[in-house]
Amino acid sequence: MKAEPERIVYVVDDDAAMRDSLAWLIGSLGLKVEAFASAEDFLAALRPGRPGCLVTDVRMPGMSGLELQDALANTESLLSVVVITGHADVPMAVRALRSGAVDFIEKPFNDQMLLDRVNAALARSFTTYDDRARRADLEARLSRLTARERQVAERVVEGRPSKAIAAELNLSLKTVEVHRHNIMEKLEVASVAELTRLFIDAA
Repeated sequence: MKAEPERIVYVVDDDAAMRDSLAWLIGSLGLKVEAFASAEDFLAALRPGRPGCLVTDVRMPGMSGLELQDALANTESLLSVVVITGHADVPMAVRALRSGAVDFIEKPFNDQMLLDRVNAALARSFTTYDDRARRADLEARLSRLTARERQVAERVVEGRPSKAIAAELNLSLKTVEVHRHNIMEKLEVASVAELTRLFIDAA
């Protein structure tokens, strides 16, 4: 089984003292931390498809934290975002949360509260990562089927007996049974119930 990626937190803040403080605080959880002075530097180093947490300030020279959040959304990033700022207002918070941020935190903030939000963000990111990996596995398994096997499988899942499937697809009963055997083998399932669950999960 593929090993789960390392849990990592990215910190983006143009204030060097705040950046170092956040990196130290989050690193105290035993998490790997990578810190960047600008959104542009972070995007240049970003590895797409990797789960993790992004902690970003809102107001920075160049691209803002909210603009960074929008840029990540356009890449279908798996990162969960925690936005921090010393200049919060309601519209800004609403925009960040509607864009998918886990939380919007005002400075000065309680250290434990930030750590709790980071852990929540990581949990959400890795849940999304696991879901995508599981769906990719299901799609890869289904792609092993021929067009005819897919037709037979769909009818098996609908609860139709082999004789009815044979009549509908103009096949011999023996051919349908061979297809059923190959379907179970290719999809690595041992029962019609497992086959049905696979099709439901892949829908």
